[in-house]
Amino acid sequence: MTSVIGRSTTSVLHHHIKHCWSATRIGVSKQCAYIRQSELPLTSKSTSVFACPFGTKFSVMGKPKVVFVLGPPGSGKGTQCEKIVKEFGYTHLSAGDLLREERNREGSEYGALIEDNIKNGRIVPVEITCALLENAMNKTIQATGNDRFLIDGFPRNEDNLQGWTKKMADKVEQQFVLFFECSEQQCTERCLKRGESSGRSDDNAESLKKRFNTYINDTVAIIKHYEELQLVKKIDASASPDAVFEHVKAIFGEQK
Repeated sequence: MTSVIGRSTTSVLHHHIKHCWSATRIGVSKQCAYIRQSELPLTSKSTSVFACPFGTKFSVMGKPKVVFVLGPPGSGKGTQCEKIVKEFGYTHLSAGDLLREERNREGSEYGALIEDNIKNGRIVPVEITCALLENAMNKTIQATGNDRFLIDGFPRNEDNLQGWTKKMADKVEQQFVLFFECSEQQCTERCLKRGESSGRSDDNAESLKKRFNTYINDTVAIIKHYEELQLVKKIDASASPDAVFEHVKAIFGEQK
């Protein structure tokens, strides 16, 4: 899946690249073209695209800013993300919600695979998750111009991390990782209570046990990886949502 600019300008870029390449095969580095704003279906007047004869594209709009939000199931990631959106204007992308939407989408070729993985507490193949995340980011930037994102519940294992690094790391600015720490007992109680009204197929005792095993065996190592990079902002999520958010506000208040 291409970026928002790459996807929306493929035919224009192909025309310009073909023109540049055919103009001369000597001194190719001089044969580049700037595509003017009037030629692009984009909302930002400050955005332009630079195209060279080899098809490389660069946006001068800047890379989208990304904050990963991690923690065990029931640690309050979604609740805190809602508060961050209201207070700081980020767009919240839940990897789990995007997967559930794709599972429920009529005609989805990945629906059954996603459902089987979610129900059994396993992690969905990274290619699917990355594609859904990138598509959601592209749509948001195109529709609203907002380029700040909270990615909730991802990356959850080494495969997620490697897949994201390969496909997306060069396309975004990684700000930090927000880690909500909470005991398994408290998180389980929260999820079971949520399951009374959420309708989620994984908010039950059997699925929760599998999800926690996945978190301990796979996700904890990812958090440690980002700790080594000094990117983790750890928060005690055992308190009330409002009390937890006071600590969250302090962290986001430090950002530019």
